[in-house]
Amino acid sequence: MKPGTNAELLIGPLLRRVVGTRATIWVETSAPALVRVRAGDAGGESHTFTAFGHHYALVVVEGLAPGTTAPYEVFLDGSLVWPEAGSQYPKSVIRTRDRDDGAQPVRLVFGSCRETTQHVTARKLPPDALDAYARRLMLADEPAPDLLVLLGDQVYADIPSPAVKRFLSRHRKDGHDGPAHEVVSYEEYTQLYLESWRDPEMRWLYASVPSVMIFDDHEIIDDWNSSAAWRDDIKQQSWWTERIASGLASYWVYQHLGNMEPDELAADPVYQKVIAAEDATEVLHDFAIGVDANGGYQWSFALDVGRTRLVVLDNRCNRVLDPERRSMLPPAEWEWLADQAHGDYDHLVVGSSLPWLLPPGVHHLEAWNERIATSPRPRVSAFAERVRRAFDLEHWAAFHQSFDALAALFARIGAAPSGPSSISVLSGDVHHSYVARALFGARVAAPVHQLTCSPVHNQVPSFMRPMLQVGWWRIPATVARALARAARVAAPSVRWRKVAGPYFGNAVGTLDHDGRSARVTIEGTTTDGALRTVAAVDLAS
Repeated sequence: MKPGTNAELLIGPLLRRVVGTRATIWVETSAPALVRVRAGDAGGESHTFTAFGHHYALVVVEGLAPGTTAPYEVFLDGSLVWPEAGSQYPKSVIRTRDRDDGAQPVRLVFGSCRETTQHVTARKLPPDALDAYARRLMLADEPAPDLLVLLGDQVYADIPSPAVKRFLSRHRKDGHDGPAHEVVSYEEYTQLYLESWRDPEMRWLYASVPSVMIFDDHEIIDDWNSSAAWRDDIKQQSWWTERIASGLASYWVYQHLGNMEPDELAADPVYQKVIAAEDATEVLHDFAIGVDANGGYQWSFALDVGRTRLVVLDNRCNRVLDPERRSMLPPAEWEWLADQAHGDYDHLVVGSSLPWLLPPGVHHLEAWNERIATSPRPRVSAFAERVRRAFDLEHWAAFHQSFDALAALFARIGAAPSGPSSISVLSGDVHHSYVARALFGARVAAPVHQLTCSPVHNQVPSFMRPMLQVGWWRIPATVARALARAARVAAPSVRWRKVAGPYFGNAVGTLDHDGRSARVTIEGTTTDGALRTVAAVDLAS
């Protein structure tokens, strides 16, 4: 704590968005405070807002010079709190692109599924790939990325670390009816972020590289919104209302808030209500309950970096689960996606926490399962639902119409005379990494690839590895397709083939765009915590 202030910096700063000559910095503090950020002659300030007994601010820094790198400082009530005194880490900086940045290269670093580095279990996890990347970036031997794209499972509410489990035991009163070893309340969610985001290397990385984030299921619970039957069952749990309210409210505060650029913040009705309230607890609680019950809030977002268009999709919260019209996105969001996919850019990147292209054998199995889950015979549909939950069969392949709709959109964009030179889908979730290419034929000029990089710090259960490997083999895929055909599942509207992988270790991906060229590199961790290239693929040819 610094003299002159009662507030400390609990989490942050997180450098979230850099747009032109403005940037946003997110912080959590221990008490209400005036947060001021200074980067040379540029700066900004904001009072914290309060929710659930915690204090946060998102500061808009204005007046940055184009094409510059500016170290920045954070002050609470006038006292310097960042950089920390005696820190061994390089200074955090804000990098802006040139005013006319169309010719500048673009670098996106991506990954998903990160259990905190302090997570200790009976299994030994390989080294953390983002930690390894942060340590290498500190050496300044390579260009810093324009954006860190985190594709889900930034925290695990249903698989907390031993330290968080001990907090749950101390925090809860006798007779609490929630799961004994899972996070339920907002206060418990804060422990997940406190533990994960204060990891020293991660703290430096988040403070030094702009980031955007989207949830997957583990921010809430495994298999979240996998089916209408799943929702019917989970709503019978007495603790579910608090879990979903806390999960969505904390996600909005810790992750989604920073996805918005300054102009979007000014137009977001939830943000305006939050900063206007003396205490935003009720605002966020009611918002979360309403979103879960009725939708109406768009978590998906889009942004441009140079000549690259990034569109990040909500694959979880706003799913349509009616068995007769299952869809990854509601109708209005499909229209929004189509609008965003059209425009003047060189490369289209779609962030989807769940892979669009799976191993073909797994794809056909999921499509078969979706069909028989609607069987009029109760025993058959019940069996299909049990299989769906046991093997997590709820990706794009299990939303067959959505899979084909996304394929049609890519075909239309990729075939346009002035279309992009590459289309890439960035995904995670499946705890292994691979590159696959969609085979649209000569009519679609732009190459379309699935780039899956997962996990950052986790591992796939050993019993699932053979299924994921053989899913790419021709004979198992043919058998699975025959099963789907027997259930009267139409063939997918596009074929695809594996280009690289699968790789089952912890990994981080880098997508580089330079003019009309595109290249992806996936790097896995070594036993000593360094990174090595496990896949490198040119994407624009």
